[in-house]
Amino acid sequence: MSQGKSALVIGAGLGGLALAIRLQAGGVRTTLLEKRDQPGGRAYVYHDQGFTFDAGPTVITDPTAIQALFDLAGKPMADYVELLPVSPFYRLCWEDGSYFEYGNDQDHLERQIHALEPADVDGYRRFLAYSRAVLDEGYLKLGAVPFLSFRDMLQAGPQLARLQAWRSVYAVVSRFIRHERLRQAFSFHALLVGGNPFATSSIYSLIHALEREWGVWFARGGTGALVQGLARLFQDLGGTLELNADVATFDTNAGRLTGARSHDGRQWQADAVASNADVVHTYAELLGQHPRGRQEGQRLKGKRFSNSLFVVHFGLSRAQPQLRHHTVCFGARYRDLISEIFNGPALPEDFSLYLHAPCATDPSLAPAGCSSHYVLAPVPHLGNAPVDWTVQAPLYRDRILAYLERYYIPGLRNDLVTCRTFSPLDFREQLNAHLGSAFSLEPTLTQSAWFRPHNRDAQLPNLYLVGAGTHPGAGVPGVIASAKATAGLMLEDLHP
Repeated sequence: MSQGKSALVIGAGLGGLALAIRLQAGGVRTTLLEKRDQPGGRAYVYHDQGFTFDAGPTVITDPTAIQALFDLAGKPMADYVELLPVSPFYRLCWEDGSYFEYGNDQDHLERQIHALEPADVDGYRRFLAYSRAVLDEGYLKLGAVPFLSFRDMLQAGPQLARLQAWRSVYAVVSRFIRHERLRQAFSFHALLVGGNPFATSSIYSLIHALEREWGVWFARGGTGALVQGLARLFQDLGGTLELNADVATFDTNAGRLTGARSHDGRQWQADAVASNADVVHTYAELLGQHPRGRQEGQRLKGKRFSNSLFVVHFGLSRAQPQLRHHTVCFGARYRDLISEIFNGPALPEDFSLYLHAPCATDPSLAPAGCSSHYVLAPVPHLGNAPVDWTVQAPLYRDRILAYLERYYIPGLRNDLVTCRTFSPLDFREQLNAHLGSAFSLEPTLTQSAWFRPHNRDAQLPNLYLVGAGTHPGAGVPGVIASAKATAGLMLEDLHP
């Protein structure tokens, strides 16, 4: 491959980092431009009074996808990052004090299932077999294959039909499992990628098998340590990472992109440009001066977007040994609450929460004897519920902390050392996320695979997409798989 070929990657989220590594390892001179003062995108890191807070994804599945980047680069992963196993994967809790520990121990799982509904033991075995079949077809075979033509979709059609992809995750789980709490336990995964369990294609039930296959992991030092390891790998390969490079616009000439320029006037030229920025922002803003950008930006604004999140990062002066690493705190409602989260028209009165307690796995994320946490509530995006978050954020934060104190962390507010929030407004302003959506387009069947924005633009042949907004979708394995799909196209196109 010609060493003369060059590429720009806009946005150093996990998808952008993985793509930049693949391009640089493939012999393309790659420059990675990041708007903020550190790489990571949604996987940003905050430090405060000795506490480390991961802002973004903390559930790492499929470590083989990360390992593949180091293998490709010919570098030992252990020199850059250490992944620690998380066990159990999650503790799922309800307000009456009952809980279900979900991990990789089949006997333990089946004993817990039997205690709730004996008939569901066999049902769970059948669901797991179904989930594994979907993992094989939907992730291992198709996850890193770019769907550029409808023919690609038709070729996958028979497998998708056999797996009843038109059904929702919850509907498929309910085919196998009777007990309502078990249905919640095995359908909530869709929320991890911005999907409504009652509307998201059953293809996304593969997340269950993904976790059972490779486990759930956490990077020592936090997800930020994984980001730093990938950034260092990219630079060790000779790649250029530029921080505080807030790209304002793409430059075009004769139907192709020629480079990008930042708000402060800097310019970069390249043979190919890939965007890890929000897809609507990519087209409507960065390409807004070009007819293709205006047209595609407008079209994408008409799509359904995933929910947003309200996140509270907080540090406590005491350890919390009663907490597992990942806790899902189910509220009193499930279906109706999720409907309000995805459809609005207002902020629901109640909530279900995900509580992160990383010191259960890695105590170094807080000062000795203390604990670092974040809690997130799925909330409607700004288009579905026009909430004034400048007013609501402190009120909602206080309600959530009071709830956690009542059910999970006695004495929380008395032990509070530091606290900060991240609202849908911050997703929009800091991450350029359309409507403050936390996961880009909602992963419904008609917004997946070929129906999702393509890894290579259909009209501008050297514009590419990577990350949550393109195929296959959100989540750490999803954006890393998108990087593999996009890199394959770019390396092919840049080959002399």
